Amino acid sequence: MPQLEVDGATLTYDDEGPRDGAAPLVFVHGWTADRHRWDHQVGHFARRRRVIRLDLRGHGESSGAGVRTIAALADDVLALLDHLQVERCVLAGHSMGGMIAQTIALSHPARVERLVLVGTIGRMTYSRARGLLMAASTLVPYRLFVAANIRRAFAPGHPREEIRRSIAASAATPREVVMTLYGAMRAFDVLDRVGEIRTPTLLVHGARDVQLPVAQMLRMATAYPDAVVRLIDAGHELPLEKPRELTRAIDRFLAEQAA
Repeated sequence: MPQLEVDGATLTYDDEGPRDGAAPLVFVHGWTADRHRWDHQVGHFARRRRVIRLDLRGHGESSGAGVRTIAALADDVLALLDHLQVERCVLAGHSMGGMIAQTIALSHPARVERLVLVGTIGRMTYSRARGLLMAASTLVPYRLFVAANIRRAFAPGHPREEIRRSIAASAATPREVVMTLYGAMRAFDVLDRVGEIRTPTLLVHGARDVQLPVAQMLRMATAYPDAVVRLIDAGHELPLEKPRELTRAIDRFLAEQAA
């Protein structure tokens, strides 16, 4: 299990697959998750190309305190790429990981060959009522806060046992990390800059996502000069709810871009 020391954190990562000259696929998970969110995609793609994934600081098997900006997490990912001597990659991010991916594409465009954004947006936008509800939710006991956020991330009808496992895993993430990054996501805003991203981009979203609604993603999509949009019948947790469909969407995008 390789690890890298970065600015007070120990990052755990996987680096798999053949080094065949193609740009590596780099997967970045979301808030309270870990690198295993991408198990299906890694199992599929690592058979024929290099695949890299990491546990973000304070998540999974990585240590480290929370940080107050998405840009700080982007710096961790860039440090890992530097360590692995990856100059250019296909960068895929889910939810908060998609915010990290956009940040890297804006700050270091030469390092991103293609961009895959799964269940993410360019700006956190709430109605007044939703904003008050979200603010109030931070006052309840930590496990209830996590449970409420994780339950609503899945579309109705998803197996309860899998939701319970996801809640337990998320609640194991240190409270300080979760709450600090919650604030970082709420402050994240690159919507007015995404038009600067000239990298071919795939936007995959759950059609029943209430966590980050489709309408917000589509608002972002219209600003991208070179974007492909795919909707899948799922909620916010696409890598868990519809892993095969997500893998097919990414595979198709990579094949179309290579043609």
